[in-house]
Amino acid sequence: MTDLRGATMLVTGAASGLGAGLAFAAAERGARIVGWDRDEERLHGVIKEICRVSPGSAGYGVDVTDRVAVAATAERVLAEVGPVDVLVNNAGVISGKLLSELTDEAIERTLAVNTLALFWCTKAFLPGMIERQRGHVVTLASAAGLVGVVRQTDYSASKHAAVGFAESLRFELRRYNPQVKSTLVCPFYINTGMFDGARSRLPWLLPILDEAKAVAKIIKAVEHDRRQLLMPPAIALLPAMRVLPVPVFDRLMDLLGVNASMDEFVGRTPPKG
Repeated sequence: MTDLRGATMLVTGAASGLGAGLAFAAAERGARIVGWDRDEERLHGVIKEICRVSPGSAGYGVDVTDRVAVAATAERVLAEVGPVDVLVNNAGVISGKLLSELTDEAIERTLAVNTLALFWCTKAFLPGMIERQRGHVVTLASAAGLVGVVRQTDYSASKHAAVGFAESLRFELRRYNPQVKSTLVCPFYINTGMFDGARSRLPWLLPILDEAKAVAKIIKAVEHDRRQLLMPPAIALLPAMRVLPVPVFDRLMDLLGVNASMDEFVGRTPPKG
């Protein structure tokens, strides 16, 4: 069990959406929050509110794609706040465009935020967890990390990599440092604003997830040291469907509406700077 009372939880992408929700929820359970985000102004507004619940929480403006900045900011956190007990790799971006429409810069940005940042942030704090023989690493991936989706070539590729990262990390920790836990989270679309416009053809099977309920389930999964959380439960069927012949699998994805789910995608307006 991971007890959040008195623990220090660092959340990347904490200035809005799921990251802010997870930070608030953990603070209400007694955790001290360290928020990281590129949007420093918005982040400090969130941290100010969190401090009313959890005094001593702090926010740091940092671009998680910059490994030098991540390492330097991690040193600041360790010096100013102390060891991190729970790392939540939440920061993520989505382009929502066809491959032919994507700029090279957008592709690189998606892979840098959604994949490479996992390495920079985890490498910054995992050694301390191993030394203390306690800690928890949470990786926010996606259902798109289990199946490809139209208008998500960059995003799905980055999240497939995130799933592989988290799975390999889990095996490494089980073998060499079992006291350090890990949780992989693969949700369908969540109504945080990041996926505004995305639709589900079968909401009774694949509903757009409510942010507050998703936050509650993720926090519970962390507290109970769940190795993997798939939301909604139907997502768990995707790996099993892989045994089907490719044409049959493709047709099933079409029937489920997966490849039309991004047709009306709008997304969240990115912050300036």
